[in-house]
Amino acid sequence: MSKFLFQNGQTVLFMGDSITDCGRRGNEAPFGHGYAKQVIDLITAKYPERRIHFINKGIGGNTVLDLMNRWQDDVVRHRPDWLSILIGINDEHRFLARTPDTVSVERYEEGYRTILTWTRQKLPKTKILLLDPFYISQTKETASFRGKVLELLPQYIAVAHKMVREFKTLHVPMQDVYLRQLKYRETDRFCPEPVHPNPSGHMVMAFEYLRAVGW
Repeated sequence: MSKFLFQNGQTVLFMGDSITDCGRRGNEAPFGHGYAKQVIDLITAKYPERRIHFINKGIGGNTVLDLMNRWQDDVVRHRPDWLSILIGINDEHRFLARTPDTVSVERYEEGYRTILTWTRQKLPKTKILLLDPFYISQTKETASFRGKVLELLPQYIAVAHKMVREFKTLHVPMQDVYLRQLKYRETDRFCPEPVHPNPSGHMVMAFEYLRAVGW
């Protein structure tokens, strides 16, 4: 018997920033061209008999504060059976850049806990999968912006891990996954710059996502 968790008739919703968006609001509608689309295509290929409804609600540039603002419209209203969330790298970037809409680690944790609490309250049957924020860089220059991102990133990842434990969700530790890949390959195999994966980088994400749900 298949251990694949997504069942016939269920709805699966992807939520996040540009890494999830990947053009899904433009030429690449409705699923984008990234890991979400690859997950959907691989599920369709392996389980053609399962009618699973997929929704991508990623929006480029979003932080956890943006997710809070649109949670009712873009998540709760659709009442998904499965919800995956990838958020955090824009939060950290804005904190380091000291923008007006900065999101500190503390604010990130508060916002993340808020949207997950809403989900548990309004969608008690929805199962959740959280993906860690990641940054694909091997820089050793700690004074550079990339170095600062890598130095602070573990604190944002720790928040995601805390949410996994607190809300008992499934989990994909993407930074650890990429670090394992970078022991054997250069960063540009997966990403033209540290934030947005290329097709190969998205395939790594899709593979780990599918592994987490028993594909």
